Amino acid sequence: MSSSNLIDRASTSLITRRHGLGLIAATVALGAVGAARAATPTLLNVSYDVSREFYKDYNAAFIKHWKQTTGEDLAVNQSHGGSSKQARSVADGLEADVITMNQANDIDILHDRGNLIPADWAKRLPDNAAPTTSTSVILVRKGNPKAIRDWDDLGRAGISVVIPNPKTSGNGRYTYLAAWGAALKKGVSAPAAQALVARIFANVPVFDGGGRAATTTFAQRNIGDALATFESEVPLITREFGDNFEVVYPGISILAENPVSIVDKVVDRKGTRKQAEAYLKYLWSDEGQEIAAKQALRPRSAKVLAKYAKQFPKLQLFTVDEVFGGWKKAQKDHFDDGAIYDKIIAAKR
Repeated sequence: MSSSNLIDRASTSLITRRHGLGLIAATVALGAVGAARAATPTLLNVSYDVSREFYKDYNAAFIKHWKQTTGEDLAVNQSHGGSSKQARSVADGLEADVITMNQANDIDILHDRGNLIPADWAKRLPDNAAPTTSTSVILVRKGNPKAIRDWDDLGRAGISVVIPNPKTSGNGRYTYLAAWGAALKKGVSAPAAQALVARIFANVPVFDGGGRAATTTFAQRNIGDALATFESEVPLITREFGDNFEVVYPGISILAENPVSIVDKVVDRKGTRKQAEAYLKYLWSDEGQEIAAKQALRPRSAKVLAKYAKQFPKLQLFTVDEVFGGWKKAQKDHFDDGAIYDKIIAAKR
């Protein structure tokens, strides 16, 4: 074999080896990038139906805050639906790192049904672990043609009112308890309060599974004379569907608290406890409270609440604890299978 051929073969072999080493190096580099990406912690926040916009803004703010303070990238995914349905999904195995609801009863279930959290979960954060509040209001069509002023009016003959299903929606349960509790606060007897609630629910043409679906029924499908919803929903409805509605604040309504909790068994299994705890604690930060106020949720911070005072009128509100003995008792007396709500609906049929 000629010397030139030997040189050509040696050069080819060297190029091949270099090419192979390059491929290995590239593979290692790509593997390192993939590993880094795979190592990015991801939280799943399972929440109630009408909290989408708030957590969309809050997640972006917290991810930025977390990166600036720890140097760590973080991803946060969301799941939304009727609150009770969401809570049952977590109890049945949905891998939520945190659960953010609009009533304590839908977090208690994680202890009662699966021991996923401790019984005293609400003591781990300020304000019984509820960083924001809202209240139940009545949305009517522009000009209020049916002259709806209070809960009593929703029980009048000829009124059609849209309320999400209290069996699946915290929004629906709050409406039911708001009307009942307001009647009691006015000195009405318990049987008369029940009769009022029965009349109101007899006027409901369709029971949607959650608050956002009920909004669509009222605002987009043009069904009903009134929509019972959270105060925090009103600006969103106006932005999405136009200035075709008016909000009616009942004389007395209910304080809707929005509690949160990590899901201990999930975060300990995934190794995300540190991130999940920080994610919830940041809800009480000035930035978290500001985002809540901008999304029409009442902040706990007195400073932020004062800043947005014009947005949140002072109201006569009662709590579930004060009138109904707490959420566990309210659930048992009113919303469990065979309880008062079921009897009301059975009579409607």
